[in-house]
Amino acid sequence: MDFFTVPTATFKILFVFFIIHNESRKIIHFNVTSNLTAQWTGQQIAEAFPWDTATKYIIRDRDAIYGEVVKTRIKNMNIEQVVTAYKSPWQNPFAERVIGTIRRECLDHVIVLSDGHLTTMTGIT
Repeated sequence: MDFFTVPTATFKILFVFFIIHNESRKIIHFNVTSNLTAQWTGQQIAEAFPWDTATKYIIRDRDAIYGEVVKTRIKNMNIEQVVTAYKSPWQNPFAERVIGTIRRECLDHVIVLSDGHLTTMTGIT
């Protein structure tokens, strides 16, 4: 799982959260917010794995948004966290590749107006 930011036409920063399945390279969950909190992130993890469908491991970086709320949510879902080394994006290459692809193939060609616009562009309901 990882985050990336998207600036809007009004200079607002949107935070995009996604979880990718490493084996199949499919995006399991994807959501956008302009108000990033640990509670929101924890809720996204719960929404990504409903009804005991959680994966065994989740790879994440050392971002401060993964506070105690998120760590507790992951632990309560019986998911083992694999934390990458500090400033080592190469340790989560599939997530970094997704971010690069989204930027090159979509965001480099469109001016995002709002979180609703970004959600509509990506087909997220």
